Amino acid sequence: MYSPAAKPDDYESFPYLRRGADFPAVELADPSARRSRFTAGSDDDRRARIDRLLADNVTISFHDHPQLLPADFADTRDFLRAKHEFTAFAELRRAGLTAVFDNWFGVIGSTRRAGWKWDDLITTLGLRLADLAHQDGVVVARTVGDILGAQRDGHVAFVMGTESAGMIENELDRIDVLYGLGIRQMGLVYAEANTLGSGQKERRDGGLTAFGRRAVERMNAVGMLIDVSHASDRTSLDAIEASAKPIAITHAGARAVWPIARMKPDEVLKACAERGGVLGIEAAPHTTLSYDHRAQSIESVMDHFTHAVEVMGIEHVAFGPDTLYGDHAAFQKAISDVIGSSTVFDAGDLEWERVSHVDGLENPTENFRNIAGWLVEHGYRDDEITAVLGGNILRLLGEVWR
Repeated sequence: MYSPAAKPDDYESFPYLRRGADFPAVELADPSARRSRFTAGSDDDRRARIDRLLADNVTISFHDHPQLLPADFADTRDFLRAKHEFTAFAELRRAGLTAVFDNWFGVIGSTRRAGWKWDDLITTLGLRLADLAHQDGVVVARTVGDILGAQRDGHVAFVMGTESAGMIENELDRIDVLYGLGIRQMGLVYAEANTLGSGQKERRDGGLTAFGRRAVERMNAVGMLIDVSHASDRTSLDAIEASAKPIAITHAGARAVWPIARMKPDEVLKACAERGGVLGIEAAPHTTLSYDHRAQSIESVMDHFTHAVEVMGIEHVAFGPDTLYGDHAAFQKAISDVIGSSTVFDAGDLEWERVSHVDGLENPTENFRNIAGWLVEHGYRDDEITAVLGGNILRLLGEVWR
């Protein structure tokens, strides 16, 4: 059992509860552990420029899980079943982020193998908000003004989101309820089909359903950002066409760069950009590989970035790394039967290398400093860097949120 005296930073969350008494606690990963070799900035001038870019501008992660994973993956079952999720707040404050779109684990099972239901979502959301309310230097962002205020005050803003709308079942009013409780971004569908549309695991792509179109209309009306990261190709295109407002692909890559179902074809990327939307480049293990870099690293991830810029224009590209604190690759393997990695990560006969971590983009602390460093080293202008680090997302939110 975890000893608070041994690792005081591991359990920053829920300071008002008694660990092991009010909830079943498992030992958590060391949030400061690093394996990446990538260094942001090759000299003092460039490192100073990176520091300035992060300090003076709004920097937004379009999709991350800033929670800690278990130290021992034998505890994975208990970890998934717990609704108390533990955030590495001290580490996150060192990340240089203004805001993070915080998407929790409800899509991969908790009390139910098939994924969370409505009561699971509401309970976890309430617990999450209670934890955030007891943290210093943290705000929950419900408006663009909240994000700008966080940047001014040196705080970290959490944008509440969920990767799937499956939990609303066939109840449109639940969208309003979630908005009222602080949800500002929602994926229409995770890997498997739901009442709104088809996911990336489906062999037959049925596209957006009639109910899904009504849900899109309601999300537009209430001011909630629509995300199609895990939706099928047809569902993505249908949602882009049906939405009166721009939509987001908060965490994905380009299928032209690496041909797996988890990535988006150029047709979807172009349609998203033409309607004013934004793509966040994914970095979770074994997703954004490339033909030129078949062992995933910051280099393969940036291959997707450069392709997306060519297809969509730099004003429509951002970053949604989709990372955690702990051994992400081992966690991914431990839950592969739930998230369907055998299908959405299937590259057919192509040879590629499994990695223990994504070098340069291992967790939320290092991500944006290293991304800024890569962009500086590759000759991007300050205005281009500030756009992809957060400016493009801020523009999109200004068009969608109320």
